[in-house]
Amino acid sequence: MINDSHAPNYRDLLYNAASGAAAGAVAATFVCPLDVIKTRFQVHGLPNLGNSTVKRSLIVGSLEQIVQKEGLRGMYRGLAPTVLALLPNWAVYFPVYEQLKYFLCSNDENHHLSIGANMLAAAGAGAATIVSTNPLWVVKIRLQTQGLRAGVVPYKSTLSALSRIAHEEGIRGLYSGLIPALAGISHVAIFFPTYEKIKFYLADQEKTTMDKLSARDVAVASSVSKIFASTMTYPHEVVRSKLQEQGHHSEKRYSGVVDCIKKVFQQEGVPGFYRGCATNLIRTTPAAVITFTSFEMIHRFLVNLSPP
Repeated sequence: MINDSHAPNYRDLLYNAASGAAAGAVAATFVCPLDVIKTRFQVHGLPNLGNSTVKRSLIVGSLEQIVQKEGLRGMYRGLAPTVLALLPNWAVYFPVYEQLKYFLCSNDENHHLSIGANMLAAAGAGAATIVSTNPLWVVKIRLQTQGLRAGVVPYKSTLSALSRIAHEEGIRGLYSGLIPALAGISHVAIFFPTYEKIKFYLADQEKTTMDKLSARDVAVASSVSKIFASTMTYPHEVVRSKLQEQGHHSEKRYSGVVDCIKKVFQQEGVPGFYRGCATNLIRTTPAAVITFTSFEMIHRFLVNLSPP
């Protein structure tokens, strides 16, 4: 990421956008099978794997079940809308984040960004990306879970799903789960300041600058930050997935966020809000490492390729 001490110009913003989009696509492809399992755990609970797989890992057993019933294609359901959402997601997020960081620290003569200002910059960038990509996340959830709902005509593709949801449910359907998704801003508001502080600490320990940290240090900073932020904010993901999954033909209906929270608590208790959390950490931690390490390396490559 660019240094806080100068204003990001068009070249900086372009490099941040390109690096973020490329890194997001790589990470999404790598962890897609785990994303499918996590989403199904959130929406439909733990699967019945049968006696043959009781002694095996729940994750391994779930992957085997998906392959047996849906083939390898089943492991990559929702990948297209995920990539389509992540491209603008990170392409928008990193430039907006850097721009807000500069704006918030511009009045400080030392150009030092406080933790509160860093959280505000992360939250602002998060809100911009969530609003712009929510319809694609709805499609991703529907594609990943449609094989588990009987009597529902399956979506043929990402565009088909977008068209049907808009036709059957209107704009409200495309933006279902938006409120809990916006609650997810708390995730980036925790993750990015933690990530920046860990990078600052590692750079200080190694007597170098943050933009010259090794790939190993970036991986350590991103993994620790992701585990901390994901554990703190996971319940909102369960609520968001349940609201986004239910559609026009859904058997179970939630009238809204509050109703969903009440029903999950009544039926499953507190553990219900952490359904799939372990799988999520196994998925998101390497995804964060891949995303941010790739981002830093690609960004440095572009900067060195075309110096100012």
